[in-house]
Amino acid sequence: MTTIFETIKRRRSIGKMTDQVPTHEQVERILEAATHAPNHHKTEPWKFFVVSGKARVEMGDVMAQALAERHKDEPHLCTPASLDKERNKPLRSPILIAVASKAPEQGNVLAIENIEATAAAVQNMLLTAEEMGLAAMWRTGDAAYDPRVKRWFGLAPEDQLVAFVYLGYPAIQASERHPAPADNKTVWL
Repeated sequence: MTTIFETIKRRRSIGKMTDQVPTHEQVERILEAATHAPNHHKTEPWKFFVVSGKARVEMGDVMAQALAERHKDEPHLCTPASLDKERNKPLRSPILIAVASKAPEQGNVLAIENIEATAAAVQNMLLTAEEMGLAAMWRTGDAAYDPRVKRWFGLAPEDQLVAFVYLGYPAIQASERHPAPADNKTVWL
């Protein structure tokens, strides 16, 4: 049996995926794992949007429109090629899960704490996908912060899109990774 530590060490972002769609049950398990993330004041600030099929095309259109609007005064940054690239991002995988952090509603909760809890939920998703043999990749980019994209998901301006989790089956081998040893980044006091 693989330990959690071994799964953590093995996990990699895999950007090339096949067209094979993970099952509904697999996606539900990944989302269930996310809901077990730690969160201050038990706010459970996360919200998940499972984007598949034609909705990926709609999302890509919104992302391209948002890019065009952001660069309307800089046409050199908004070429047909850059618009096509933006439009095709949601098509990188058969399923994309957008993960949002809701703005705090209680006065004693800080927005950063909700974002941190949501990031922990995303890590749970990535580890569960790895354990299941699925490919997963966490991305954001300008679209995650764009008000038009947030509106498409029905989010308020103060809500944050923390991740676009691309999910599918790997089409390539995971690359090797050798992070710096923890003691290079640790101070014992």
